[in-house]
Amino acid sequence: MSRVQHASIEVFADYHQFYVQDGGVNPPAPEDWTDQDVANRVKVALNVAVICPVRDMSVPVEIELHDCEPNDPREEWDHVVYCSLALPTGHLQVHECTGDAVLDWRIRPGEYRLLVLFGGLAEISDDGLTGQDHYKVLVWPGALAPLSVNRSWSAAN
Repeated sequence: MSRVQHASIEVFADYHQFYVQDGGVNPPAPEDWTDQDVANRVKVALNVAVICPVRDMSVPVEIELHDCEPNDPREEWDHVVYCSLALPTGHLQVHECTGDAVLDWRIRPGEYRLLVLFGGLAEISDDGLTGQDHYKVLVWPGALAPLSVNRSWSAAN
């Protein structure tokens, strides 16, 4: 496994959302949410993945671009989701729900897999304002495939 690029950023997760998307397409966020989508904490459309942090505050996010599928670190994380993203222009952005892009990379256009990791979820205050939650998105070239939750977390955990 070879990490090609890495960034540590703060993302304002207003409405418990931020987007990983193709900025050249500037896709609309999906609006047809189901209870299952909410439980998955990730919803995808062709050119956008909506990631739903537990807090709707600024949260730390790491994003990594790999040249092949990385090892699955699921034991280290509370919630683990695999999904896909088409990046036809190769303009990978992390975008705030009600703000601007906070990460803007130019990569090879194509189909990509994402591994979305949620950690520190049990360390969030009762009022939801503070916490040690953190998020990581690993991206690598790969054929489009359905979303799958490989480890699930809920507040009842």
